[in-house]
Amino acid sequence: MEFSIAALADTDVPAVVDLCREALDLPEDAAEADQIMARLRERPGVGFTATADGELAGVVLGSLSHRDDSIGHIDLIAVRPAARRQGVGRALLARAEGALAGRGAVEVLLAGNPPTYAWPGIDVRYTPAVCAAIAHGYEQDRTAWNMTADLTGLRPTEPAEERLAASGVTVRRAEAADVPALVEFARANFSDGWAGEVSDSVGRSGAGCHLALRDGEVLGFAAYGSSRPSWFGPMGTAPAAQGLGIGGVLLRRCLRDQRDTGLDTAQIGWVGPVPFYASAVGARIERVFFLYRKQL
Repeated sequence: MEFSIAALADTDVPAVVDLCREALDLPEDAAEADQIMARLRERPGVGFTATADGELAGVVLGSLSHRDDSIGHIDLIAVRPAARRQGVGRALLARAEGALAGRGAVEVLLAGNPPTYAWPGIDVRYTPAVCAAIAHGYEQDRTAWNMTADLTGLRPTEPAEERLAASGVTVRRAEAADVPALVEFARANFSDGWAGEVSDSVGRSGAGCHLALRDGEVLGFAAYGSSRPSWFGPMGTAPAAQGLGIGGVLLRRCLRDQRDTGLDTAQIGWVGPVPFYASAVGARIERVFFLYRKQL
């Protein structure tokens, strides 16, 4: 197959979304193709398309790490099924690596780049992508996983909220005026990436955040929809406030919001405390991701 590669232009985006609906093999990814593209395009980065016989054959998006601009990320690579195994993916990946190197990157990760990402890494069920990563010189670095929460049988939060209120803890939806305090709390206790995700969840369509306060001090937060509408996270509670039941209340309040949009399930992304989510809402590990890196 003969194909050409060009820089991604704004006018290409509708066609790229259509391509992703076809090229993202998992239905839950294809269904959110437009939201994924819109989110990833918010971050300045690099993007290229491949065209064959006048038809879009593939796309790649990349960005520099929010933590270290010597590290590049491949945020999305998708090739139309009919164009696979013909060098399109390899060529797009090489072009993105070169562009990221030109911006100072000395290594590239096939891994999510918080606060703007669509996946932690390559879902293990995307076998062609795993094979392409290995063939292109990437080495597996880490493994991450998501948990799936069933939203149809969520326990009510009101009894727990009443207990928290009796101890001086208020739980409510976050508003724009709360963002500075939430960002400060996330940075102090967790990471800049989480701070960005929390900030981006407030006021965004299909997203939201709930927080817990005592005497005006943030004790914890839970957010959803920052990366994708069907994804929950991040969530964090101050070490001194753990054990009060704040996390479970914040989690269920967010999942209830997602249920009210019409979702039956939500993805708890890039999970750390598996036992907590399994106990709090009966979540189960479902999606597993390989994360890769390559020295340029």
